[in-house]
Amino acid sequence: MTAVVNLLPGVPHRVLHGHPWVFSNEVKSIDGTYSPGDIVEIRSPGGKFVALGYINPNSAILVRLLSREDRAIDRDFFRERLQSALEYRRTLFGVQSFAEDERGFRLVFSEADFLPGLVVDIFGGYLVFQTLTLGIDKWKETIIDLLAELVSPKGIYERNDAPVRELEGLDLVAGYVGKPFNPLVEMVENGVRVLVDVQKGQKTGYFLDQSANRLALRPFVKGKTVLDAFSYSGGFGLSAMMGGAEEVLCLDVSEAALDMAKASAELNGFRQKMRFRAGNAFDVLRELESKGASFDVVVLDPPAFARSRKMVERALAGYKEINLRAMRILKPGGFLCTSSCSHHVTKEEFDAMLFDAARDAGKYLRIVESRGQRSDHPILSGVPETEYLKFRLCQVLPRH
Repeated sequence: MTAVVNLLPGVPHRVLHGHPWVFSNEVKSIDGTYSPGDIVEIRSPGGKFVALGYINPNSAILVRLLSREDRAIDRDFFRERLQSALEYRRTLFGVQSFAEDERGFRLVFSEADFLPGLVVDIFGGYLVFQTLTLGIDKWKETIIDLLAELVSPKGIYERNDAPVRELEGLDLVAGYVGKPFNPLVEMVENGVRVLVDVQKGQKTGYFLDQSANRLALRPFVKGKTVLDAFSYSGGFGLSAMMGGAEEVLCLDVSEAALDMAKASAELNGFRQKMRFRAGNAFDVLRELESKGASFDVVVLDPPAFARSRKMVERALAGYKEINLRAMRILKPGGFLCTSSCSHHVTKEEFDAMLFDAARDAGKYLRIVESRGQRSDHPILSGVPETEYLKFRLCQVLPRH
């Protein structure tokens, strides 16, 4: 028998209005026995069926929803979910075959594709996946089999080395599924050939969520000098070169990431106009300002500064510092591309921070475009956690 999770009465449950999570403090009782990761039924305070999901009492989120229909959660269920996710991307990008397409796509985006805890990316036909929660990890072999059947990728790599798995009581594992291949895979992003390290790169190897924003940068870079700060493997810098930039400086704390950027630069014939510097971006931005350096365009793509709401105040201070420095080293009328991938930092908080930084820098900030993550990282209405990326393309003008 499936265990039943009974919701507390008198509580405005988000799960009743479309949100996919149930926290332990929202639960009155649990009827029946279960093991962590099992499928359970959720019922309203009035005893009505709400949804099916998987349970983990060791997680901050007690139950993550899988289906609002009372149905079997089995291989056919996962096949339907995966087929739906793949069809959405085919429609978005006009893909005939994911295995043969040279581009990169996020094929499954966890809760936004109604498969909580599952992330699947594909780069030039090579598939990388993460099962980040216990409830989805229990179905890992089924999911692998289905992805192999539905996508027929050139190779599959497991990147379950994310520390978040430990919070779910899961081991950290990574490696090839099936036949090994060269982990430095090549893909095409907006016409640029990019090397992706699926074995040692961050997350699944590359950040596809910024792909459309890298393209949006191009009209502003022809003949310009560009600083790509927090560059990782050079995505924005490479795109700037494709847009005709005169010179690009990629700045990142990781030598390994810059090595990937250099290799991609060579691949595209950009090496002569690209420079690379390893260092802490906070320190280097301060140094560049003190030396009177200037750029036509500055890109800021930092990692998440806020892992929880408790960290937001400190994160906003960090965002303000780097944006203030960037505004000070921009030439008059230059362009700033700045972003935050901390979902705990709201759009309103991010924009207020930018206003404060511009005021302190003595600048006007003209917002050219307000953007977010690419559409293969879909946003669910009523689920703010799925809308995490804030990207602003701004012109920085002197006050007069």
